[in-house]
Amino acid sequence: MLQERVENLLEEAFQEYNSLFLISLNISDQNHILIVIDGDQGVSVNDCIAVSRKIENNLDREEEDFSLEVASSGVSEPLKLPRQYQKNIGRKLEVNTKTDKFVGNLTDVNEDGIVLSWKAKEPKPIGKGKVTVDKEAKIAFQEIEKAKVVITF
Repeated sequence: MLQERVENLLEEAFQEYNSLFLISLNISDQNHILIVIDGDQGVSVNDCIAVSRKIENNLDREEEDFSLEVASSGVSEPLKLPRQYQKNIGRKLEVNTKTDKFVGNLTDVNEDGIVLSWKAKEPKPIGKGKVTVDKEAKIAFQEIEKAKVVITF
């Protein structure tokens, strides 16, 4: 009952704040509600407050006692939804699949997966030395085991 009510309230909140979206919702046995959100332009503290108020102001503590935490998906957290990839186009990602690990710039996102590009040094076809070549990998969403934004300073 609480789960359904919170899901409905979140749906209303995301209709009102349409740049925000749900990453995860977890309600413990002790009614601790943990909501993790992300946004197309990131998530501000005010976004978390707005979602929190939407939930808290529409649940009755007289009916069911609960605690509520609304957090943003951290920059070090793995990407989980295609919408998160879209907002990170142009950023460097580390992507692990079952067979390979790729590190490159996210250049495209479509309904099936992502495209990463990077530069690599390879031996010259003729002669000694190495030459820099452009590489590209198309990775389907179902192949991705873990993808994270690489933070560079």
